Order: sequence, then structure tokens, then C-alpha cells
Amino acid sequence: MDETQVLIAGAGPTGLTLACDLARRGVDVRIVEKERLAGSRGKGLQPRTLEVFDDLGVLDAVMAAGAEYPPLRSYAGGEVVWEGRMHEPKEPTPEVPYPNVMMLPQWRTERILRDRLAELGVRVEHAELTGFEQDADGVTAVLDGTRQVRAAYLVGSDGGRSLVRKRLGVGFEGETHETERMLIADVRTDDLDREHWHIWGDMATQALKVGLCPMPGTDVFQLTAPVTGDETPDLSPATFEKLAAEVSGVRLRDVGWMSLYRVNIRMAERFRDGRVFLAGDAAHVHSPAGGQGLNTGVQDAYNLGWKLAAERALDTYEEERLPVAAGVLGLSTRPYREIAERQAEAYRRGGETEQLGIGYPGGSLSVGGGKAGQRAPDAPLRDGRLFDVFRGPHFTLLGFGEHHAETVARIGERYGAAVRAHTVGATGDLVDSGGHARRAYGTDGLVLVRPDGYIGVYDASPEDYLRALA
Repeated sequence: MDETQVLIAGAGPTGLTLACDLARRGVDVRIVEKERLAGSRGKGLQPRTLEVFDDLGVLDAVMAAGAEYPPLRSYAGGEVVWEGRMHEPKEPTPEVPYPNVMMLPQWRTERILRDRLAELGVRVEHAELTGFEQDADGVTAVLDGTRQVRAAYLVGSDGGRSLVRKRLGVGFEGETHETERMLIADVRTDDLDREHWHIWGDMATQALKVGLCPMPGTDVFQLTAPVTGDETPDLSPATFEKLAAEVSGVRLRDVGWMSLYRVNIRMAERFRDGRVFLAGDAAHVHSPAGGQGLNTGVQDAYNLGWKLAAERALDTYEEERLPVAAGVLGLSTRPYREIAERQAEAYRRGGETEQLGIGYPGGSLSVGGGKAGQRAPDAPLRDGRLFDVFRGPHFTLLGFGEHHAETVARIGERYGAAVRAHTVGATGDLVDSGGHARRAYGTDGLVLVRPDGYIGVYDASPEDYLRALA
């Protein structure tokens, strides 16, 4: 029987993020996927996800392949009647280096993560998880109905129809809106420019009829169109060609990946059962509005990776992520309802969707009050920036001021590669020449940053924390 430390079922963005994080930590990991799905699907990468990708070493590839969201252009027939933006562009700040949502078709996000995983020595296996049994010491999984794999832990990142969740008997509470459906396809046309997201609909009621959004780095547009009535449309190129021609007058020369999307708003009752974990769509599914589903799954993986690697604090995965998923579900549902109810501002997005404000204050891994549990902000230094210091699988200890030099040196020596310990200030080893780091963290004390970029200890001793987790 084959053995591994962690077996991941599902190689979408969630599973791939987790596999990359574990592989760079030296954890023996296998990831399986029964079929490789094509298509643009989830296309928006939020600022917090970009920070995760920075840490995992794929941000340059993402930025090179993607682009910021194009301006919207709305038509009545062939006449442009309105132009605007879904996201107002923002300038980077010392604390937030990637303030804008990036657009990238999901297939390319997955390809970039697969390439990074291969660099780390792991490849996605074409196999289907068909069953598993767990005991006190591990999980025995069955692949393709016959092959057995023994793992210390199993992670189900296998989508909304998750076999892992169903075999666990975990409830998936929420609702499916059978009458609220959306046709989605990747299409090609020579009739439109690629500098705008083209929309046809009723501007008086904000009712969308057809949208054609150019996917960056490709010659493809993502076509979206709500389905009205009770009939189920035929998923064929002819359906999309006729729809585009009748509503917009646009001629499609090719129709590729196609899907009929039903709005699901559901969340698993629990994210952990013994040695089995749920992440991404297997744990929570969202409406397409707000661009939260893919991004929340990436954050699940980023939270779980360091805990699986250390085999410590695993109970805090559900403690921290389940409330976040519940909150984000409310957030992603609200924009969808606004669109459904045809509100004029429905297509605008604000800072609340960026996931930069999500954190775990008051949780069991947040010690010392103040900024404990919040996202650890970036800051420029004389030589580089704080995100350069954070990048990697380690904890980071920041002592603000030379009076912490002895403590910082002692902890750094004790924990070695597990904790990178630094003094920050005018004369520290991290020279805060502009004072940005001091302003961002607001303390002259000690700050311990978790491997997933959240403040674990703020203005308090990190000794007990590190003894338990590092």
C-alpha cells in the first residue's frame, strides 16, 4: 500500500494552493484529480489572494498573465449608453502593495499553480478518490476503485458535490436556487474590442441579458447570460451563437467550454472530522457575484497548510475558517441579491470584498490583544520590505526597537529556521528608514507573525506560543 503524509482530493485552486504550501514545507503530499476542467469560471483574484500568491512564489506569473478588471460598457442595441467600472483602481500603499482585483481565467490560475507545484517536486495525479476509511492513526483512501493509499490526513477540496463531505455524512446547509441560473461559456468573436467588458441589458431596471468579458492573455471572451423561464437550455454552440446574435448582434466564431450555473449558497456543518478536512467549495459554495468563492478557498488552504505541516493547532482550522466562510457567504450573497433585484449600484464592488480585513481576533491563536489576529501588513524597509521577510514557511518575530535585541537573538537561536527573528528600527537588522513598519504595527513591543501572514502575538511574549506551535 502506498503511503503519504497528506492526500488531497481535488486539484482546483484550493487543492493546488494547499499542495504548494505543504510541498515547500517538505511535507510528503499527493494530490489527485479525476478530471481536469477547462474554462474561465472563477476569474477574479482578490488583493489578499495576491498576497498569498506572493508568498507561494507565483505572483509574478499571475501578474504577467492577468490584468486589472476592464471598464464596463453597456449597450442598447448597438449604441453605447453607459460606461463605468466595477472596481475603482487604487494606488499601492506601504501596507497594501496589491490593492486591485486581478482578472485571470481559472484554468490559467490552475496552470500556474500546477507549474509551481511541479517545481516543488509534486505533480497532480489523474485519479479519482472513490472511498476512504479513517481510524485513530490515519486514513486509508481508495483511488479508482482499487488502489489503496494510506495517509495521515485527507483533505477534501473536491468541489460542491464533494465525495469526501458526503462520505463523512457532513450536512451541507443552505439553498439551491433552481430558477436562478446562468449560462456561461468561453467564446471568440471579432466584433468587439478587448478593452471593455461589454454588457447588454435594460439600463432602467439593471437587468442583464448578455455580458461578454475579455479574458486577459487570451483571445477568449467569457459570455454570461441569465436563464429565464423553467426550460433548461441546450448546452450547445448553437445556443450561445443564437443568444449573442439576438441580444447583441455579436457574431461568435467559436464556442469552447460551456456551463449552466445554478446559484448555490451552502456551507458544511463542520470542516473537520477526525483526520479528514474540508476546504474550498467542498466546505462552502457561493453565488458568483462578489468574486469570493475561489478566493475563500485559497484562504482555507493557506490557513490549513502550516497547521497540517506541524500537526499542531489542527482544531483551530475549523475554529477560524468556519466563521469566516459564514460571513463571506453573507457577503457574496448580498451582491447577487442586488443584481437579482436590479439595483443600480449592484455592479460596483467596495473594499469589503478584498478579504484584507478578514482575521481571527479573539481566537485561541491570537494572543496579546490589540492587533492580534489581524492580517500582518506590509511595509517598505531600507533593504526590501516586510513581505520579503515573511515569505516562506516560517514564523517571523519582529522586535520593534533595539531594547528587544537580546530576546530576538535568543529566540532566533533557539528555533532556528522555524522562526526568523528580527529587530526593527533605525538601527535594527531591519532598518525602518521611513517609519512605515512602526506606524503599521503601532507598537514598541514584540510581534509574532504566523506562517500564514496573520499576527499571532501582539505586544506580548511569544515564548509559550512558539513552544506550542513552532
